[in-house]
Amino acid sequence: MPHTPTSEGRVPWRATVLTLFPEMFPGPLGTSLVGQALTAGLWSLDMQQIRDFGIGRHRAVDDTPAGGGAGMVMRADVLGAAIDHARRTAPDLPLIYLSPRGEPLRQPLVRELSVGPGAMLLAGRFEGVDERVLEARGAREVSIGDYVLSGGELAAMVLIDACVRLLPGVLGAPESLAHESFEGERLEYPQYTKPREWEGLAIPDVLLSGDHKKIAAWRQAAAERITAERRPDLAVATKGPNKGR
Repeated sequence: MPHTPTSEGRVPWRATVLTLFPEMFPGPLGTSLVGQALTAGLWSLDMQQIRDFGIGRHRAVDDTPAGGGAGMVMRADVLGAAIDHARRTAPDLPLIYLSPRGEPLRQPLVRELSVGPGAMLLAGRFEGVDERVLEARGAREVSIGDYVLSGGELAAMVLIDACVRLLPGVLGAPESLAHESFEGERLEYPQYTKPREWEGLAIPDVLLSGDHKKIAAWRQAAAERITAERRPDLAVATKGPNKGR
C-alpha cells in the first residue's frame, strides 16, 4: 500500500505487522482516538500473512526445534521470505520482533519510534522463531513485560498504540503528554474531577485554590512520592549520582 502524504504534507506513520493471524487487526487499534487517526490517514496499518510463504502443500511455517525439546519453532526461510516481501514496499521501517527476552518497551523507545517512519513488527508464535532470521534481517527484540503471551500480536498492538498517540494531530491536547507517567522519568501525579466530595473523600484543597504555583508544586511532590513508592528504580534514575543533594 503506497504512502500518501497527509493534507499537511506529512507522510503517515506506518505499521506493518507480519503475523499468522491478520484477522486480529485492527482490533482495539480501530477504536477511540487511535482508530480515528487511522481513518483520518495520520497512520497506516498493513498486514502480511506469514503463511503465504509457508513450505509445501500445507504451507508449513514451523518445524521441530534443533537439539530436541517441546513445541515447534518458526522457520527462518519462511520468515525471511515474508520479511523480504514486506520490505519491498517498506524498506525504511525498522524490524522489531516482539519477544519476552527483548529490551523493555519504555517511553524513550516509544518516542524514538514515533518520530521515525514507523515499524515493521514480527509477531511470533509457538516456541519462538529461528535465531538465524533475527540475526540475518537485523531484528530488534522488544518486550512489553516480564510475562509470556500466546503470540506477539497483542504486544504489537501495545507498541503501535503507544507510538500512534504521540503522533501530531492524534491527541486533542498535546500539552497533556508532558505530564504523563514516564515523561520526565517519574509517574504521573493523581488526577481528580467533579464531584468535589465523593463517598467522604474530598479533592485536595490546593487543587481548588486557583494558585497555579502551589498546584504545580503539589503535583510535583505527589508525582515524586508515588514514583518513590511504586517505582523506586525510576526515583533513583531521576535523582542520579549528583542530584537531589
